[in-house]
Amino acid sequence: MSSMNTEMKSFIAISDIISLLNMSSGFLSVISSINHNFELAAILMIIAIIFDSSDGWVARKTNRQDDLGFGKNIDSLSDIISFGVAPAIFIYSCINTTPGIFQAIVILISLFIVICGVLRLTRYNVIADKLDTKGFIGFPIPGISFVIATFYLSGLFNPYIALILSVIISLLMISNIKYPKFDNIPVIAISAVLILILILPINIIIFNINVPALILLLFCLYYLIINLIKM
Repeated sequence: MSSMNTEMKSFIAISDIISLLNMSSGFLSVISSINHNFELAAILMIIAIIFDSSDGWVARKTNRQDDLGFGKNIDSLSDIISFGVAPAIFIYSCINTTPGIFQAIVILISLFIVICGVLRLTRYNVIADKLDTKGFIGFPIPGISFVIATFYLSGLFNPYIALILSVIISLLMISNIKYPKFDNIPVIAISAVLILILILPINIIIFNINVPALILLLFCLYYLIINLIKM
């Protein structure tokens, strides 16, 4: 160990830079939430998901050699910022400004999101190389950012429902429920187009409802619920 090359360039690869872009998007989302720019914060969480979905693909395409687990660790540490801290701060900053909601409850639920996120990612790192599974144990952590972001952008955001969803999704993240990897190509293609529309942004509004955001929200909730029914 004493002779190991510890220069950063010997560890970091292109896929790790993408993981850092994921983390950077999550951090900027936190800053936006603190500044009460919630639309931008929601969009940045979605952008973080795009980077998170890309780093593994890039690692495979570039034949990333990661015997020491640097890539796995930087990915998880980035995820806790983007899909643990970012949605928690979003919930706290957005809902804490809404009259009638007890502040302590909002703080506790925000903290609960982060705790469950850390537990979810730590368990994943521990079992990833020891368990032969083609899916996920527990709801994938990016899902909570995706639900909260699309719920807000849809124009249907309700603070009470958001808090309930946050608790339910956090519990499902640390559950033992198996979620398959989402490989429905047509739905993935449609989702990619809808996400692009949200990011650009191209406003498709009907009765004050952002249609692309609503469809993406329903896709994610369907994925969450259908696997509960199949238990």
